[in-house]
Amino acid sequence: MPGTLFDKVWDAHVVTTLDGGATLLYIDRHLVHEVTSPQAFDGLREAGRTVRRTDLTFATADHNVPTDGRPIDETTLSGLQLAALERNCREFGVPLFGYHHPQQGIVHVIGPQLGLTLPGLTIVCGDSHTSTHGAFGALAFGIGTTEVEHVLATQTLIAPHRPKSMGIRIDGVLAPGVSAKDVILAIIRRLGAGGATGHVVEYFGTAIERLAMSGRMTICNMSIEMGARAGMIAPDDTTLAYVAEGDRPFAPRGAAFAALEAASRALRTDSPADFDRLESLPVDRLVPQVTWGTTPAMAMDVDGVVPDPHTVGEERALGYMGLKSGTPIADVPVQTVFIGSCTNSRIEDLREAAALVRGRKVAPDVRAMVVPGSEAVKELAEKEGVADAFRAAGFEWHHAGCSMCLGMNGDILRPHQRSASTSNRPYEGRQGPGSRTHLVSPLTAAATALKGRFADPRELL
Repeated sequence: MPGTLFDKVWDAHVVTTLDGGATLLYIDRHLVHEVTSPQAFDGLREAGRTVRRTDLTFATADHNVPTDGRPIDETTLSGLQLAALERNCREFGVPLFGYHHPQQGIVHVIGPQLGLTLPGLTIVCGDSHTSTHGAFGALAFGIGTTEVEHVLATQTLIAPHRPKSMGIRIDGVLAPGVSAKDVILAIIRRLGAGGATGHVVEYFGTAIERLAMSGRMTICNMSIEMGARAGMIAPDDTTLAYVAEGDRPFAPRGAAFAALEAASRALRTDSPADFDRLESLPVDRLVPQVTWGTTPAMAMDVDGVVPDPHTVGEERALGYMGLKSGTPIADVPVQTVFIGSCTNSRIEDLREAAALVRGRKVAPDVRAMVVPGSEAVKELAEKEGVADAFRAAGFEWHHAGCSMCLGMNGDILRPHQRSASTSNRPYEGRQGPGSRTHLVSPLTAAATALKGRFADPRELL
C-alpha cells in the first residue's frame, strides 16, 4: 500500500487490533541489557514462563560496566547486575555478550555491528535510544520493564496508539568540521524538546543521502530528545553495503541477502505528502553546535554567545549551568571531555576525533577520556593507531560501555564540573550530582580538549 516508510514497516508487523484500539505488533529483535531486564526475568520465573524466541533475543552488558578495567564482584551494584544478567541468560537460554566478551559493547552499537539490525525489522530494547537502529529503515523504540517481560514471553508488543508520521527534509552539503551530531542538535534546537511528540520521524534529503551509516545512527539516536517515538531513514545502497561488509555474524548472506536487498527497495516513503507533518533544515551554512542548558534543545552555535533566557526553565538552566547570557561560549572553560556513548562511539567517530588531536596535546587541567562503543571498536582502533593518537595527546583510553553518558559505574563528574560530551542528554545530574554537561560532536569535543574551553574544530582542521 502507498504510504510512508513508517506505515509500511508498522503495517507489516500488525498481528491484530485489540479491543479499545491498541495494536499488537510482532517484534523481530529484542535487545536486552543488565539494568532494565532483572525484574522482567523475575516476572517470567514467577509466572512459570519461558522466553518465546531465544533466537531473536540478544543480551549484552553495557550500562553499568566499569570501563577502566577494574575488577568487580557482587559487593557492588555493577557486579550484582552483571551476575544477575549472566544467571538469567543462562537459565532462559538467551545469547549473552557479557563483560569482557569480545563482542560486548553498547547495545545500540553492537546490534548494527553484528548484523542484527536490518532494514524493515521491528526492534525494541529497554532503553530510550533504541531509535538508533532506525538508521537502517527499521522501526525501533525503547520500552519499559513491564514491556520487556511481555516481549520476552510473547515476542509481541502492545502499542496503545499508532504514532503519526513526520518527515524532516535535510538538504545541502555539510562544511568541514560540521557533522551529523550538529545536524540533529540543530533540528532539536529548531523544533524544541517536545517538537516531535507523538510522531515517528523520517529523515531524508541530499544531506542524509551523503551520510555514512555512523552519521545516520547519530541522527536517529537523538530523535527521542525531541519527543519522537522513533527515528527512521530509508535504506539505500549505503545501508546495504554496511550490512554486507566485514564480519557481521548475524547478517544475511547469499540468497537471503538478495531477498533483503529486493525488499529494501520498497521501504521508502512514496511522497512527502504522505507525512502527517513536514519540516526541513538546510545545512549549507550550519556550524558546530554546543548545548548551553539542560535539554538538547538549548543549543547554540560554537562561535556564538550564551543567549538571554526567555522562560523560567531557561533561567533555571542558566543558573544550574553557572552561565551568564552574553558570554561567548568559547570563553567557558571545561574540566572534562568525554568521547563515547551510543550516540558517538563508533570507529568513524573515533577516527575523526583522533585525526584532529594527532600530534597535539590535551590542555592542562582537562581530563579527556575516550570510551569505545564496543570491544570490537576498541580492538580496531588499537590496530589502526587511533588509540595511540589519543593516548599520545593525553586522553584516557577505556574499555567499552555506556560510561559517563549516564554517570554510572564510577565514571562521573564532581559537582559543578563542566564537561564537553558526545552523549545525548545534558539533564541536571545526568553525569553525576551537580554535573554540568554540554553536548557536542566528536570533532568539537576533541578541539575543546586541546583548548581547555569550548573550541571551534574548523579552526584546527
